[in-house]
Amino acid sequence: MKISTYTVKPKLPDSLKALEELANNLWLSWNYDAVQLFIRLDYDTWVRSQQSPVRTLGMVSQEKLEQTAKDDSYIAALDEVYQRFLKYKSSGDTWYKGQTDNVVAYFSMEYGMDVSLPIYSGGLGILSGDHMKTSSDMRLPLVGVGLLYRQGYFTQRLNNDGFQQEYYPENDWYNMPVALKVDSEGKPLKISVDLADRIVLAQIWEVKVGRASLYLLDTNIEENTADLRDITAALYGGDKETRICQEIILGIGGIRALRALGINPAVTHMNEGHSAFLVLERIRELMVERGFSFNEAKEAVWATSLFTTHTPVPAGNERFDIWLIERYFRTWAQLLGISWNEFLGFGRVDPHNNQETYCMTVLALKFVAYANGVAKLHGDVSRTMWKGLWPGLPLDEVPIKHVTNGVHPRTWISNGMTNLMNRYFGRHFEDAPTDLSIWERIDRISDEELWRTHERRRDQLVAFARERIRQRIIRTGAEERRLQQAADALSPYVLTLSFGRRFATYKRGNLLLHDPERLIKLLTDKDKPIQLIFAGKAHPMDMPGKELIREIIHFSEKHEIGSRIVFIENYDMTVARYITSGSDVWLNTPRRPMEASGTSGMKAAMNGVLNCSIRDGWWDEAYKPEIGWAIGQGEQYENTDIQDEVESKALYELLERDIIPLFYQRGHDGLPREWIKKMKASIKAIGQSMSSHRMLMDYANQFYLPALKNYQHLVEGNYEDAKSLAAYFDRLSKSWDAIRVISVESTAAPVMLRGDTLLVTAYLELGQLTPDDLLVELYHGSVSNQSGGYIEKAHRVEMQVVQQNNSQYRYQVQIECTDTGFQGNTVRILPKHNALVHPYRQGFIRWA
Repeated sequence: MKISTYTVKPKLPDSLKALEELANNLWLSWNYDAVQLFIRLDYDTWVRSQQSPVRTLGMVSQEKLEQTAKDDSYIAALDEVYQRFLKYKSSGDTWYKGQTDNVVAYFSMEYGMDVSLPIYSGGLGILSGDHMKTSSDMRLPLVGVGLLYRQGYFTQRLNNDGFQQEYYPENDWYNMPVALKVDSEGKPLKISVDLADRIVLAQIWEVKVGRASLYLLDTNIEENTADLRDITAALYGGDKETRICQEIILGIGGIRALRALGINPAVTHMNEGHSAFLVLERIRELMVERGFSFNEAKEAVWATSLFTTHTPVPAGNERFDIWLIERYFRTWAQLLGISWNEFLGFGRVDPHNNQETYCMTVLALKFVAYANGVAKLHGDVSRTMWKGLWPGLPLDEVPIKHVTNGVHPRTWISNGMTNLMNRYFGRHFEDAPTDLSIWERIDRISDEELWRTHERRRDQLVAFARERIRQRIIRTGAEERRLQQAADALSPYVLTLSFGRRFATYKRGNLLLHDPERLIKLLTDKDKPIQLIFAGKAHPMDMPGKELIREIIHFSEKHEIGSRIVFIENYDMTVARYITSGSDVWLNTPRRPMEASGTSGMKAAMNGVLNCSIRDGWWDEAYKPEIGWAIGQGEQYENTDIQDEVESKALYELLERDIIPLFYQRGHDGLPREWIKKMKASIKAIGQSMSSHRMLMDYANQFYLPALKNYQHLVEGNYEDAKSLAAYFDRLSKSWDAIRVISVESTAAPVMLRGDTLLVTAYLELGQLTPDDLLVELYHGSVSNQSGGYIEKAHRVEMQVVQQNNSQYRYQVQIECTDTGFQGNTVRILPKHNALVHPYRQGFIRWA
């Protein structure tokens, strides 16, 4: 059947035209007064549209539109919001004021920016969405790149037994805030990618995010065969072959899409390893366009690339079998002018291990000068996990830094709390979000106002939960008496603890169920009861995760405490907003150190919800007694059964001894003033330290701006630095085996006094190299007491040449004894070149 297609748009009266622009820019997702315009337009339609402004405009009757166009108060409200929107877009008074011709291209597999654009599954996507919103606030030269999934992630439904079932509704892009990019003739702009000798085409959609843009690739077009159209069918769907195709489209196709749009990705930021194939495309481009060798192009890409890892365990890193890599990349080795074994080595920790699969994290780490984990603890974990890529390099020097995640405050702070903060913080809170000192003003808010605002959010959470439970009961056809139970579920006056996150076994959503008798006593206490809200999805293939959800449902039904323990289906941004703002305590119980960062607790904290968490991820560095509670002191266990026993008891004791008494400790005015004191301290501390604006300033200062500077320097110098570096490492590789430290001498006596100086002399064989080619350092500090000994908290001092004898050189340096205790030193050799971002390159370190 041949179908002629066309697009129908709503016919808006002139006075309502601004609604269309607002609906198609996700600026409204963090400006509730803009959302209220669509709710006010027609509330019932808003609900039926599933909170989609674009769909609402298409569903509202023409009669209603014409009627609203004559409503003076509505038009005044629309004009006020629209003028603020225009001011936001045009304002030059932002954190970043530099050039915008060369951009940072941010690649992520998923983006969670608004419930109206369901192309996210969880934390990674929410972080990416907040990253885009914050880059807009700061006017950073950044664009996002991702995939447009026809089905997005699944919709979660629980059956009568509490077992998770997945449904995949189709997304209607023509009623969502995305716009198809077209060429000069008005035809869809398309790019092509070779997939195992088959050409796949992808069209490009744009999502406007305030001042920023996100570009999404879509293979669901007529020119592609059915299997190629399904590449972008579902997020994290399909088998490994589908996955590698998605990642080729994201990485290689993403770079080509930016080129087709006339955008220059001067710097690339890979948010997780899914997009790591992009480094190959960037190298190929330089080889074709500038006639570079592979190594010359690689050096240019290395200096302008950033990789962020989010995975704290080896098994969580994306790996592909070699047969899949061969199917899709055998021809790439020829394109890049390298051997097949060399290509395979890019994805292996040990390039010579033919049994090792191809790891996307390894590929990324080998081609970037900048890399980071997503929390301080996760940086430590990542350096330990990947130290094998830099054999011989001390752990603290492994070039993986950390930038702790953050959340976008105006997206996640409830409307009621935002209005309260606006009154006391002033316009500066909205206009200058990078001024983190503004959070100090939380102390200006009276205890009464803060508490009443929070109580209203708890009321709304309880009402929302009851409605969701009622809908589930009706859908599953449960008996009539269950509807009354839904109406009685939860209480707006009871201490409310919430657990909302992906249901995976390491997150231990059932930790509180470890001692049923003790928990039931807390839930049913007549004077100081608690209630629990759970929400979260298990991965469709994660049966143990699904069993955790069913365990919670069964526990509630078995002990007839459904009014005190509830599970809210289909955890998404709407559910998250309710529970992170209306709860009293936010629970987080992962097995340390398996939580890379986590951000849900940050959202809760900014709303005045207090955290009670294992010291893992972000909470390990943020925790202070005055802002929440820590379960344990950061211990790690070999035996998980013992860990569950110990940490569940610690959680019960915190609840019984500290949390419950503090919440119900009321003064004559009915206010829990000590609890409110913690709320204010938490809002202040987390608002300042875990704002996404702090996060983006960290990314910009540590990575984006230096990498953009590297790019500018390369271009202005006609890439001579990249060519010089490639030639240097070629020469270094040929001569490296001849380099050695012959001997080291020191004037140190067996016992030295603080302030004494000592002279260290090293004799080196440099072969065909010269002192200008190498960094020779004295590495000294306290020596550990462990077997074999190693230098702790080392100091590094460059040594200088004082004498040459053919290819042998004498180096010296004098140091002062500043630290007491058992001290030691040694000598090492590293690469040295003025174009190196850092000297830590795989395989190039030599110790005495």
